[in-house]
Amino acid sequence: METYFASCPRGLEPLLAEDLAAAGAAELQQISGGVHFVGEWPVCYRANLHSRIATRILWRVAQASYAKEQDIYELALDTPWPKWFVPEQTIRVDVNAVKSPLKSIEFVTLRIKDAICDRFRRDFARRPSVDTRQPDVRIQGFINSDECTLYLDTSGAPLYQRGFRQKTVEAPLRENLAAGILRLSGWQPGTALLDPMCGSGTFLLEAAQIALNRAPGARRDFAFQGLRHFDPQVWKSMLEAAQAAEKPAAPAAIFGSDISPVAVRAALANLDRAGLLPAVSLASGDLLEIDAPAAAGIMVSNPPYGERVSSDEELAEFYPLLGHALKRRFAGWSCYLISADTRLPKLVRLTPSKKTPLFNGALDCRLYEFRMVAGSNRGKAAASAS
Repeated sequence: METYFASCPRGLEPLLAEDLAAAGAAELQQISGGVHFVGEWPVCYRANLHSRIATRILWRVAQASYAKEQDIYELALDTPWPKWFVPEQTIRVDVNAVKSPLKSIEFVTLRIKDAICDRFRRDFARRPSVDTRQPDVRIQGFINSDECTLYLDTSGAPLYQRGFRQKTVEAPLRENLAAGILRLSGWQPGTALLDPMCGSGTFLLEAAQIALNRAPGARRDFAFQGLRHFDPQVWKSMLEAAQAAEKPAAPAAIFGSDISPVAVRAALANLDRAGLLPAVSLASGDLLEIDAPAAAGIMVSNPPYGERVSSDEELAEFYPLLGHALKRRFAGWSCYLISADTRLPKLVRLTPSKKTPLFNGALDCRLYEFRMVAGSNRGKAAASAS
């Protein structure tokens, strides 16, 4: 059994644990920003292939206490890197620290890199080159107050990079956060779903993949494929099974719109590139004026805030209109809005039935749930919350 750490957007750790358990992981331990687990190598492959929530799957290769930088250098030097990759492969080293007494994380990063190169020189008389942009092998160090842990990254590019997005507009959500919000909303394929401020289509792409039972990693490569002990037959069988389980692209009651024609074109291009366009209905339209595409359903959206709006005054004007549109046009719908603006419920003049803390990158956000009923929503939502 190997030991791993899977990272994810903060707030989604319970959902990540569900993904990992479905992949066969054991001894799950949730912490802020991820989940520790153990499993054989096929579990690692499966988690990379199927988890919609994970950002990276890191394999723990060394751990020891330390007092100074030299101790970390010696830990890295004693780690048998040549068992796992060859000197012709490029490397990148990153280090995260929490409550470490060491003065310079950059220096610790350099010492780990030096130790890896020195180990290869000792064993092969040659060393790997550093490539900070697209390395073959990523090494992750984590140091706390007295212990250093070294990991090999089995994912490569972050797992939220599904392998097909090209067109983006401002302030996109990461794909794994969008997938987490869809799951938190309780949406299931067959239920109408709308993103009325769809931007480049992140929610739509994730929902379409779920509706068509497409594994999020089925169209990309992973770093574990470049490790020396990679088992191509096990991986080939796993990937073929995932692809065989996919449904053909067909209408799936997933709707997207945006007031910006540029955004709609970007979403259309991304969906088309991914082979998901038949599952989604796209249109240009202003949320304040469009009608609900079904009698009931789930709305998810990342409304304008922060970087996407030029002034607080604009927000103060927009949000009451948004609340009015939801009450007037979306009775029978459950609406989920993610925002870093804590004024949102007050400004939309609706009482959320639930709010869930989430992080969009470094932005501290809340996912607000509004259950819309005919007429004023205040009384019913307040009763629901209590």
